[in-house]
Order: sequence, then C-alpha cells, then structure tokens
Amino acid sequence: MLELVIDRFEGEYALIELNRRIFHIPKVLVPKGAREGDVIKILITVDKQATEQRKDSKFKKNSTQI
Repeated sequence: MLELVIDRFEGEYALIELNRRIFHIPKVLVPKGAREGDVIKILITVDKQATEQRKDSKFKKNSTQI
C-alpha cells in the first residue's frame, strides 16, 4: 500500500507527493475532508476478472467487424 502526502490542491486536482515527486490526481479520488499535509493510502490492484471480460468483449467486437 502506498502512503502519499497531499501537497496542495489546484483546481480540480490534488497534488500528492511520493518519494519527492509530485503527481496530479483528480480531487474526486481523494477522501472527502482530506487536507494539505494529510497522509493518504492508496492500494492499486489488478482486477483479473474485469481484465478478462474486457479482453473477451474486445475480441467479440473485433471478430464481428471482419
């Protein structure tokens, strides 16, 4: 799990810091009530089931276009 610090907010983005690098993420992805200086945790996972469904859907779409 990643721990990041909210550096600041600019418009519709939260600027978060990880290893002295700044990343822009949409504010809608930040927990409500989060403020500058707060530490947030982000967990990124691969949804294998959704990935397979997406592959199947693309395959079906491509095969009907031939």
